[in-house]
Amino acid sequence: MEKRAADSAVESTTEESQCIEVSQPWWKRLASYGVETRGVQPVPLEDRNDTRPFNIFSFWWTASLTPLAITTGLVGTLFQGLSLQAASLTILFFTLFAAIPPSALGTLGPQTGMRQIVQARYSFGLYAIFIVALFNLATTVGWSIVSVIIAGQTLSAVSGGGLSWDLGIVVISIASLLIAFLGYRVVHTYERWAWIPALIAILITVGCGGHLLKHQAAAEPVTAGRVLTFGCVVISFTVTWATMVSDFCVYVHPSVPKMRIFLYTYGGLVLPTIPLMCLGAAIGGATPSIESWMAAFEQGSTGGVMLEMLRPAGGFGKFVAVVIAFSLLGNIAGTMYAITMQFQMLLPIFSKIPRYIFSVITTAIVIGAAIPISASLEESLENFLGVISYWGAVFVGIVSTEHLYFRKSASSYDPAIWNIGDKLPVGAAAVASVIIPFGLIVPCMSETWYTGPIARTTGDIGFEVGIVLCVLCYIPLRTLEHRLTGR
Repeated sequence: MEKRAADSAVESTTEESQCIEVSQPWWKRLASYGVETRGVQPVPLEDRNDTRPFNIFSFWWTASLTPLAITTGLVGTLFQGLSLQAASLTILFFTLFAAIPPSALGTLGPQTGMRQIVQARYSFGLYAIFIVALFNLATTVGWSIVSVIIAGQTLSAVSGGGLSWDLGIVVISIASLLIAFLGYRVVHTYERWAWIPALIAILITVGCGGHLLKHQAAAEPVTAGRVLTFGCVVISFTVTWATMVSDFCVYVHPSVPKMRIFLYTYGGLVLPTIPLMCLGAAIGGATPSIESWMAAFEQGSTGGVMLEMLRPAGGFGKFVAVVIAFSLLGNIAGTMYAITMQFQMLLPIFSKIPRYIFSVITTAIVIGAAIPISASLEESLENFLGVISYWGAVFVGIVSTEHLYFRKSASSYDPAIWNIGDKLPVGAAAVASVIIPFGLIVPCMSETWYTGPIARTTGDIGFEVGIVLCVLCYIPLRTLEHRLTGR
């Protein structure tokens, strides 16, 4: 009876929200065209009817099969000074570890019908979730900015400078908006097929220029500090998906085995990411040794180098480079879709604003920020990836501990109270467990603009320290909060 009552409450809330959004004629027309009108409201059981969980694998496979992974891998050799072997081993082991949290958290999407940030309300409460939404927005918008810059630079390189970086950024951003605007079903339909031309284009690129990857520049001596610092960059590439992973499987039927959800997510993240990052590391190691590649990199960043690799293919190579640039739509569109949910949770009143309105706002923000940042992409990327991994550590630590230690099952996430502040946790324990770890994370940071006293000896261990300290803080504080408030 309780389960039926909860589903009824969610259905009532959802119908009310959809009524607000679709009451006007043009809202109705959008809905009839297939635009998703549901926002952050939990998906009732009867609407969780997707019995094709392979869509989960195809989504993550396509979102990861992009030049963004290549650019991230390039950081290890070209900027951190690691050898190809050291960078590849770092990529392998850190990615295998980093994919576990998002894959595990993703199993709760079909079970609860809740977006990832809605699940976080059961740790942070109704109002403190503002902190999560703010940091998640910084993370997801940041990733979108990096992605559109890479795509824009690639399009500019193909045009020989006739198309500016700025215009290329605008083109990719608008194309991503069209997919994200339509919502869940269209995003999954696109991701189901978009990987095919992307994979073919990358294979052609390697076939044309891969023989030059053997010319690796001399690397600096491998140290634990260099490995850990690059490892932090690698972790951040994958673990930050944990802040939104359930958003892409909330319509999956809860009868689908959780292990299958986990494996589809894990495989979709790991299988393309590791080889593409290793390819990026190989490109980064060879670039200083090949004059034409270095010149292409200075002019067009990663996209410029990949276009140079395709030079033997002539005009067809330019077409392949365009396909590579547009392959980033698989990553950007999915991320922009998740961003609309983050915006709706920023303030309680925002949940009444239609999801697709925020997709337009997001596109404007991404374009406005990407154009000035594009001038120093690699340095910005290295700094950005390092910093967001610290947030990923505390987020994963809190929501994972809440589920594994306190709630223990999906049935304890009562969907009827998702928007009721008096019944959700106060959130004091979660907020304190975000703040306290940073007292030790900061000395363990290693960025181009700051290196903490501990990191000078160990390298960047901010992620590892952050997640451990967060868990150690959250367990006693959440226990105390529950005893005092009963929530």
